[in-house]
Amino acid sequence: MKAMVIDKYGKVPLRLMEMPLPEVGEYEVLAEIRAASVNPLDAKIRNGEVKLLLDYKMPFILGNDFSGVVAKVGAKVTRFKVGDEIYGRPHEKKIGTFAEYLSIHEKDIALKPGNLSFVEAASIPLVGLTSYQALHDLLHLQEGQKILIHAGAGGVGTFAIQLAKLMGAYVATTASEAGSDLVRSLGADEIINYKAGKFEDTLKNYDAAFDTLGGENLEKTFRVIKKGGEIVSVAGLPNARFAKERGLGFLKTMLLFAVSKKLTALEKKHDVRYTYWFMTSSGEQLRIIADFIESGKIKPVIDRVFSFENAQQAMEYSESGRAKGKIILTIK
Repeated sequence: MKAMVIDKYGKVPLRLMEMPLPEVGEYEVLAEIRAASVNPLDAKIRNGEVKLLLDYKMPFILGNDFSGVVAKVGAKVTRFKVGDEIYGRPHEKKIGTFAEYLSIHEKDIALKPGNLSFVEAASIPLVGLTSYQALHDLLHLQEGQKILIHAGAGGVGTFAIQLAKLMGAYVATTASEAGSDLVRSLGADEIINYKAGKFEDTLKNYDAAFDTLGGENLEKTFRVIKKGGEIVSVAGLPNARFAKERGLGFLKTMLLFAVSKKLTALEKKHDVRYTYWFMTSSGEQLRIIADFIESGKIKPVIDRVFSFENAQQAMEYSESGRAKGKIILTIK
């Protein structure tokens, strides 16, 4: 099969390579991939930025979510059959959706929403699961609560705004002037143009924040959250609490404790709980998300579609930060 690979960590270009078809375990299906999405996480993995958490053997196929068709089923698969149209996010140790085929555990996939094309469905799994786990599982967002969602016009932001509104929250978001109309159409109640103003001077006493930017934006977010509130970040630094929950061992826990000291100090100063989150695969939650989509409560937002051969261009466009919504690769 054809696949887009990297041969080493760093800002290296993707390389088209012939790879053997993946073996299919007894609880796995072989997915013929029709489309895959390009996420900021792909660049982070390529650059080695998450190497402390996930270290892959080279050459390595990038790609974190997809849509496709079941081409083969393992001996003990019970939920799917050949020909089923599916979408999913592989387990973090078995990613590799920039390829013609992928073997994936049946618990990590779901039938794709029936009202979406393969291109549209491929835009959903990673951002959908990330948003659902952050807002529902971690923040337990309640009707009437106020949440700040950073980078509302980005891939995660466009989904998270819709989900937060579905959960009954009041949503503030940051966006450029070019992204304002989009986030407004998705339901954002308050929009801060980050090029013209400072969100930390405008927003006060919010119940929660969902951070997708990290760095200074994350640090400033503590000023916006009321005492006892929470911040979930997918772009900040992992802390010792995260390391303990993931069972990363003593040395990695101490290392993350050291590098996240500033965030821990901000937690104590503002009485705000900070959680770093690395999303997990879940076919069960993808089925919930499919229901939201099929009922018209959430819609995909796609910026640009690239051919498989132009995967490197897609990566570069993703890294430019200009995308409004998701970037998709068509595989077949």
